[in-house]
Amino acid sequence: MIVGKVVGSVVATRKNENLTGNKFLIVEPYKNMAGNGRIVAIDNVGAGIGENVLVATGSAARIGCNAKGSPIDAAIVGIIDDAIGLE
Repeated sequence: MIVGKVVGSVVATRKNENLTGNKFLIVEPYKNMAGNGRIVAIDNVGAGIGENVLVATGSAARIGCNAKGSPIDAAIVGIIDDAIGLE
């Protein structure tokens, strides 16, 4: 599980048919929570830019979106209301 902040969105007019109708957001992980910097995650909970979120990766992302046959590697599965020591 990765904790991060939504910093932008992605629009893709051409994509895998299993991804049609989904929203993609750019997440900046906090404090070295992901080694590769920003990630693109499918938004499963209605998050918005500026919100702190929980991101599941790998097979957990597909299970969390109920999309086992889709090419999803990261999914926003929760919006954080409050966290001590987040930043």
